[in-house]
Amino acid sequence: MASQNDHQITKNKNFCQSLGHAWDGIIDLFKEERNFRFHTCAAMTVVVIGLILHVSLEDWSWLLVAIFAVLVMEGVNTVVENMVDLEVGHHYNLRAKHIKDIAAGCVLVTSFFAAIIGCIVFIPVLLRLV
Repeated sequence: MASQNDHQITKNKNFCQSLGHAWDGIIDLFKEERNFRFHTCAAMTVVVIGLILHVSLEDWSWLLVAIFAVLVMEGVNTVVENMVDLEVGHHYNLRAKHIKDIAAGCVLVTSFFAAIIGCIVFIPVLLRLV
């Protein structure tokens, strides 16, 4: 059994070590967060539709900004939730709820932004096909 002293408590020694920890974080986010998995599936769907419809390079730029904004915001929301839980534990706290609700609201606003971008990009392309 590993002791507490076996865990890294110092700065990363090199870029590869930092990259490994970052990759671990993305894997943890994907494994533990249902909404991150949902947004990832939605992003893949948007990419497939974009490829099928041959959207322009400019449209791809907007789609990618929207996709990554949602994924990053979902990660930030997860960090906020985990930090609040670390502070209050398994006890109800109105202020903690307020903080978590605001973080979740930011994800929702970002998702609305992404949906608007999707409509702006895909509706004209679909109308040209009809």
